[in-house]
Amino acid sequence: MPIQDGRQTSSTTTDAAANGSSRSRKSGAIHAQLSGISVSTTRVGVLVEAIEFDLFYDYTCPFVYRAAEMLEVVKESGERELHVTWKFFSLAQVNANDPEWTAWGAPDSETVRGRLAFRAAEAARRQDAFESLHMPLLLARHRDREDIDDPGVIKRLAGAAGLDGDRFGADLADRRTLEALARDHSEARAKHGVFGTPTFVFPNGAAAYVRLAGVPSKEDALRIFDRLVDIARGEQSILEIKRPVAPV
Repeated sequence: MPIQDGRQTSSTTTDAAANGSSRSRKSGAIHAQLSGISVSTTRVGVLVEAIEFDLFYDYTCPFVYRAAEMLEVVKESGERELHVTWKFFSLAQVNANDPEWTAWGAPDSETVRGRLAFRAAEAARRQDAFESLHMPLLLARHRDREDIDDPGVIKRLAGAAGLDGDRFGADLADRRTLEALARDHSEARAKHGVFGTPTFVFPNGAAAYVRLAGVPSKEDALRIFDRLVDIARGEQSILEIKRPVAPV
């Protein structure tokens, strides 16, 4: 019988468990196909729903930060397999008074709110490190109240995230990083009619602009996320829900 880490194991029991898990995964996948649910069966004996969406965002937006924190908790729970494509959407651009002006076309000498963070994220992507810098940028702005339009802050965050400093600095200075901002923002406006952040866009074409009142607790995050997805993705007849606030 095989020995592993000094403990004796039974290959028969292991094989039986593996076969049982395989049957469970197959049964779960078949049930999911019949009921129209997208699932992942990578966790042994557990069905995990796979949810895919694009999320248009601006690093300066507090509602993006709240949504991102919620998604982090959902991912860490292991109860949902999230496939999120983060796409740039400039609030400076959408709020511009000059119809000819663009956040991606403005010269480097002009400070454009939030633009440097987009460039930093794209520079990190060139090192396959987008995820390593993405949350630190949001945390720096909204939790730590740092100025993410400051190159010094950006470079410090990149260093803490483990990026190659010289390469990051060169890529940050490369204006071609703005091509992603131009592409994503233009897609958001022309294809989905996005007007604010965060906006979730699902594969079925359903889109929803979402504002959370705060960062959900770990106990509530999954429940809130599931309800959000159910309505945003599945109830396209609901165009808007807005809570009135009584005057103080």
